[in-house]
Amino acid sequence: MSFTAPLESLSPPPGQPGLQPQDTLADRIDAALPQTQCTRCGYPDCRAYAQAVAAGEAGINRCPPGGDEGIIRLARITGQPVIALDTRRGFEGPRLLAVIDEAWCIGCTLCIKACPVDCIIGAPKRMHTVIDADCTGCELCVPACPVDCIALIPVTGRHTGWAAWSAVQAEQARVQYQQRQQRSQRLKSDNDARLAAKAEAKLADLPSHTRHTDPEVIDKKRAVIEAALARSRAAKPTPKGGA
Repeated sequence: MSFTAPLESLSPPPGQPGLQPQDTLADRIDAALPQTQCTRCGYPDCRAYAQAVAAGEAGINRCPPGGDEGIIRLARITGQPVIALDTRRGFEGPRLLAVIDEAWCIGCTLCIKACPVDCIIGAPKRMHTVIDADCTGCELCVPACPVDCIALIPVTGRHTGWAAWSAVQAEQARVQYQQRQQRSQRLKSDNDARLAAKAEAKLADLPSHTRHTDPEVIDKKRAVIEAALARSRAAKPTPKGGA
């Protein structure tokens, strides 16, 4: 592929989700990424990479899953010249599918925790399996597996980059990743609330919740609990429209 194509000759990416006038540059860049959430760009997810590109902190050539076509798309959006893929981040290739060797799977759930789009199902000490249609080929499950029972199989033949990945698949991956993030945040908030309620109950009647009888020791424990609760309250996001 030539890396000198004039930007004005490039047509809009086929199937790219509709964007509104108020969308930011980061929104437009994010919409042009394949949403595999592989982190090979050096950022925790596609959105973070898009924000870094928009801020001029990262090049447009750090997304191996998008390949050459992905670079062209980002060049068009940002007005930057088309450049070669940064192969330190990986190489453009066919889409990969994670396959678990069920005979060796020990049910540790580490791959489930590593998968950014929830395409691995299973339970502790039970066999895990991959939902083929949802796998983005991000490769993050492979290093997480302690028994090396996950293989990555090319499934798109000679098709690579965006030729191996559709806009529909990218949008599905984005939605699944966002749902996973929202669920994780909700679980964390619920757990934090549970721990805070437990601490509040203990603080309300501290003498009966400790074997110590020395008032000075009890006061020290009270101070520790109060400080922990204060940190928890300070860490909570401020609700929109008020404190």
